[in-house]
Amino acid sequence: MFQLRRLALLSFLGWGWQFSALAQLSEIEREMISHIDSSNAAAEQLLIESVNINSGTMNFAGVRAVGEQLMPHFEAIGFEVRWEEGDPFGRAGHLVAEHRPSGGVLGPKLMLIGHLDTVFEPSSPFQRFERIDGSIARGPGISDMKGGNIIMLQALRALHQVGVLEDMDISVVITGDEELSGDPLALSKKALTDAADYADIAIGFENGDGNPATANISRRGASGWELRVSGTPAHSSQVFREDIGPGAIYETARILLLFLENLQQEENLTFNPGRILGGTEISHDAENSSGTAFGKDNVIAETALVTGDLRAVSLEQLQRARSMMRDIVAANFPHTSAEILFDDGYPPLAPSPGNAQLLAIYDQASRDLGLGEVSAVNPRLAGAADVSFTAGLVDMAIDGLGMSGSNGHTVEETGVMDSLRTQAQRAAVLMYRLYQW
Repeated sequence: MFQLRRLALLSFLGWGWQFSALAQLSEIEREMISHIDSSNAAAEQLLIESVNINSGTMNFAGVRAVGEQLMPHFEAIGFEVRWEEGDPFGRAGHLVAEHRPSGGVLGPKLMLIGHLDTVFEPSSPFQRFERIDGSIARGPGISDMKGGNIIMLQALRALHQVGVLEDMDISVVITGDEELSGDPLALSKKALTDAADYADIAIGFENGDGNPATANISRRGASGWELRVSGTPAHSSQVFREDIGPGAIYETARILLLFLENLQQEENLTFNPGRILGGTEISHDAENSSGTAFGKDNVIAETALVTGDLRAVSLEQLQRARSMMRDIVAANFPHTSAEILFDDGYPPLAPSPGNAQLLAIYDQASRDLGLGEVSAVNPRLAGAADVSFTAGLVDMAIDGLGMSGSNGHTVEETGVMDSLRTQAQRAAVLMYRLYQW
C-alpha cells in the first residue's frame, strides 16, 4: 500500500501543479501569511535567544540547551517531542518531533530537517547576537542554521493556526552534529534515515548559498580519502637507479598529478589533497589533522601520506572517480607501492525529476507571494548537508529554505532578519499546497 501511494504521488506530479499555481493566494494562505507577519517579532526574539546559546558541536550541554529551547514550541502545536541521546555516536543527540494525524493522512508524509549545532565552540570569540542595522544581524549560527529552525517552526505554527496541521503527517529531525558528525556515521544519522524511510518528501531548512532566490535540489556528497605510499630508501645519489627507483615522494607526485589530469574535467566533481607528509619517517594524528615528517635531503624518501576530500553530485560519479583513483594508485613507479582508502562521509543528493518538481511548486508559491522566482543552486556553491541522507529514501527533496545570510562558518556570519518572515511564508504555502494533494 505504501509503495502504491508513492507511485500515485509521482503519477500526480506528471500533470503538474496547474490547479494551485494561482495568480493570487487562497483565503487560507492569506490567513497563514497574516499570522506569520503578526508573530514575527516573537520569532525574532526566539532566534536571538537561540543564537546567544553557545552550541558548538562539542559543547554537548549547549547543543541540548538549544534543543530544549525549541521542544515546548513544537509540543504547543501538537507534536510529540523526544530527545535522542547521542552517547552511542559521541555527540549530544538530536531533537525529534512527530505529528501524526488523528484521522486519515491527507497529502504526502513530510520530513523537515534542521540542526542545532554550530562551528563555534565556547573558546570562540564569536558568541553573541548583534544587530548591525534594521535588516542585517551578526551572530554565531544565525544563518547556519538557527534562523532555519525558527523558519520551520513559524511555518508549522501558521499551518496550525489555520487548522490544517491536525490532518498532516510530519516528522521533524533537528540534529545535534551536522557540523561535526558523530561516529559511527550509521548511528549518527539513523534518526534522519529512519524518518526519511517513513516519509515521501524531505524539506531542509539549511541556508543553501544564502540567497532567497535559490534552493537546493542537489547537494554534493563529502567523503574522505587517504593515500599511503612506500619507496625504497637509499642515498640520494642513487635515486632512479634500476634497483632502487624514485622513492615515495616522487610516486606521490605522480599519483596526484594523474588525479588532476584525469578527473578535473568531471563537472561538479572536486578532489582536494588537504594534508601531505613525506620523508624517512612520518607520524600522523588524524583526530587533530596534524603530523610530523623527518627526512634528509640526501636520502630517498621511504614513506608518504596524503589525506583529502572527494565531492561528487551522484553515487555514480563518486564510484567512477574512486575507480579511476584506484587505477592510478595501482600503476606504481618501480620499487614503490601505494594504496588508497576511502571513507563514505556524506552521500550525494543527486538531482532528480521529483526534486525539480518540488522546486517548481516552491517557486510558484514564492511567485504567488510576490517574492520572485526561485531557481536551483549550482551544487558547486553549497556544501554537504543532512538532507543528503534522505537520498534514495524519499520521492522528492529540497533544501536551502532557511535564513538568508553570508559568511557562514566565520566570525562575520550574518543573517538577513527580514528573511525570517518571508522564508517562513514561502515554506508555509509550500507545505499547505502539498497538504492539498
